[in-house]
Amino acid sequence: MTNSAKNPPNKPSLKLKLEDEMKKALSLTLYFGIWFCAITFMATTALEERPIPLALFGFALIKAGLSAKFMLIAQAAYPIKVDKAHGIVGPLFIESIVYIIVIIALNYIEAGIDGLIHGKEFITSMAAFGSGDPLRVLAMSIVYWLIVWPYLIFVGFNKVVGNTETLAVLFGPKK
Repeated sequence: MTNSAKNPPNKPSLKLKLEDEMKKALSLTLYFGIWFCAITFMATTALEERPIPLALFGFALIKAGLSAKFMLIAQAAYPIKVDKAHGIVGPLFIESIVYIIVIIALNYIEAGIDGLIHGKEFITSMAAFGSGDPLRVLAMSIVYWLIVWPYLIFVGFNKVVGNTETLAVLFGPKK
């Protein structure tokens, strides 16, 4: 059996799909990592904590990796759909709300599992997410949305015009 019989020309191989997913996960983790490290830096300087503990940035990067994983799960469950004829902002706004709901829900589940690992009750640990303060969870949701929104606009734009055009618009044409 030839390779073309195993993988039709229009269908990418499993290896290519895995590479693509790994690139997405890495770039999304880097994107979230920059945001979360900036927020961590701002929070530590606002508290006037000196010296600034570098471990906090490690936690920010771990949180970025988890958030990237949650975002990719949300995209797999609810793929981005854009239509050039109707613009991308409206549909992506609705999708961004869905993604934030999924990300927050997965954060609650993560808090429950973390509690179980540390010998606490699952539901009690879930309820402690965001210090158990609904306003804090709302504030985190807004910040998450502000982080996710530009990413979704980029992905939507990329889907409509293609990767080559997107890179040309952002960085200029290849010379």
